[in-house]
Amino acid sequence: MSLLLTAVAALALQSAPDPAEAEVAAVLDQMNAASSAADGAAYFALFTPDARFIGTDATERWSMAEFRAFAEPFFARGRGWSYPARDRVITIAPVECRCIAWFDEDLDNEGYGRTRGSGVLRRTADGWKIEQYVLSFAVPNERSKAVVEAIRGE
Repeated sequence: MSLLLTAVAALALQSAPDPAEAEVAAVLDQMNAASSAADGAAYFALFTPDARFIGTDATERWSMAEFRAFAEPFFARGRGWSYPARDRVITIAPVECRCIAWFDEDLDNEGYGRTRGSGVLRRTADGWKIEQYVLSFAVPNERSKAVVEAIRGE
């Protein structure tokens, strides 16, 4: 009987939610809440000082100082942006570290429709912080040629 209880306990541990994944998800949800509320202080507090934000335009590879300079005027006017997650996958680095997480998520946006976010977070003394965030458009394969032609100006 104890062997059966041990197997059940092991199975329960395998299916138990990972607290680190929940913490990372909370940071990503806080990021969307802060940007939706145009709360620049809360938004930028979620990033490491040396973080990168990579936007949808090829020119948008910003340091935090550059991204803050871009975003703060919008936030100051009470204008933010909303990209709530529709689906998200989070992976935490192996047991030896558990200090790095990477993710990808499908997002909804009123203007752009379905988009995608991905990135990396690092556990710091102040909790999980975003080190890199990449926002991208998910282009259906059957439309990719038309998109490429539009970008080239053809």
